[in-house]
Amino acid sequence: MATETIYCARHPNTETGLRCGRCDTPICPKCAVFTDVGARCPDCAPRRKMPQFELGITWIARAVIAAVVVGAVAGGLWGLLIAHGGGFFTLLVGAGVGYCVGESVSVMTNRKIGPVLQTIAGMGCVLAFVVHNVVAGVAITGDLFGAIAGIIAIVVAVGRLQI
Repeated sequence: MATETIYCARHPNTETGLRCGRCDTPICPKCAVFTDVGARCPDCAPRRKMPQFELGITWIARAVIAAVVVGAVAGGLWGLLIAHGGGFFTLLVGAGVGYCVGESVSVMTNRKIGPVLQTIAGMGCVLAFVVHNVVAGVAITGDLFGAIAGIIAIVVAVGRLQI
């Protein structure tokens, strides 16, 4: 018994044995969309974003609130703990501040991720650095370890919300 050769509906020169799980249209691996219920053709595949990437204004507002509150509190504590210099310990504090800001944004947005939330968390770390300098009474340009710690905080917070 000979089997019939099937060609992709979108790529007529591509032989395939794969069909859409919904409409039974022949599809090749190039145009197949793999979903949690099987391979689908582009017409039948869901068009919405994955839930962790969907951000409405409510989620963004919650992220901003979390970044501002945690950034301000963490910056204040950082300024009280380390007024001037601090060396290597300052760098560890910066990593801790970044983790706290990034994690708070993540928790408040139900573990959503993406570039918008990364930007908000990074700005929360900038706020923490500014509050640190105000509380500690340090000029922003006069604290090398503090500036490096601020950069570390931003990297850690952004990494926490990375795709």
